[in-house]
Amino acid sequence: MADRRHTPPAAERAGLPRLGLGCAPFGNMFRVRSDEEVERALEAAWAAGVRHFDTAPHYGLGLSERRLGRFLATKPRSEFTLSTKVGRLLREDPRWDGRSTDPEGFVVPARYGRTWGFGPDDIRAGLEDSLGRLGTDRVDVLYLHDPERSDDAQAVPRGMAALAGLREEGLVTSIGAGSMDPGTLVATVETGLADVVMVANRYTLLDNSAVPDLDSACARHGTVMVAAAVFHSGLLARSPREDATFDYHQVPADVLARARRIEAVCLAHGVELPAAALRYPLLDAHVTAVVVGADSPEQVHENVARVGTRIPDALWDDLDEQRLVPRRGRP
Repeated sequence: MADRRHTPPAAERAGLPRLGLGCAPFGNMFRVRSDEEVERALEAAWAAGVRHFDTAPHYGLGLSERRLGRFLATKPRSEFTLSTKVGRLLREDPRWDGRSTDPEGFVVPARYGRTWGFGPDDIRAGLEDSLGRLGTDRVDVLYLHDPERSDDAQAVPRGMAALAGLREEGLVTSIGAGSMDPGTLVATVETGLADVVMVANRYTLLDNSAVPDLDSACARHGTVMVAAAVFHSGLLARSPREDATFDYHQVPADVLARARRIEAVCLAHGVELPAAALRYPLLDAHVTAVVVGADSPEQVHENVARVGTRIPDALWDDLDEQRLVPRRGRP
């Protein structure tokens, strides 16, 4: 067994590029994308300097991993950071009728079903399956994916112990969990095994419910966070509209009204709402990166520019003073 006494601390192991490309859209989330569309978006991201890519078997029943793997096979392995997730095993569904599509929001044939599994054998099998789809021999970060949604009350401790074993073997560099549930993320950090946790939809301008408990846990254990879905499934990606989605559903009227008030403050300081949404989690010293999806080269370029936008300190003060968005630190 490797001597852990000389292993770098969690935050150092998880040192991630500041902007990551979320690859759920490449699994045909909500609508079909052609291979050519996906290739153009990935090429634009690479050309713009993006070197952090996040995917999962869940995204399009493996389609996102396969598409991302084909693209990254053309790039030097030492030049990018790759993360994927385990906990949902993909297995052929003998009940598939040959026509129906995935019922979980991805427009792909439902020839595979998802089976939960957080024991050591399932975790290892999930990683091996992902490595095959990605066409690589290792990933940099491996997350448990939504363990709270399974019926396994011990999914977090069992899963993290299994991930720690893979880390000991050198099959992955950093481990953690990705979830929308703050309690699950705190429990993951409190195992003392996590290098990084991915906070989805819960560290945004509209929902900060992952904080401060998660901040406190990260401070105690030296764990870092990646903030994902900072546009809250679309509402904050542009000027808020009535037909936008929030938490993957139609935006409620009160949430829409609050988003418009936040946008008004941003515009008063000469900042577009999506730029503030991207930058907000990065005010927190425990947040090492943000991960956002993109459908086109244009969206990639916009997000790269936004993450580098200079935002006046007074904007965050005004949002805090108006009790719209709590202040989380200094930029």
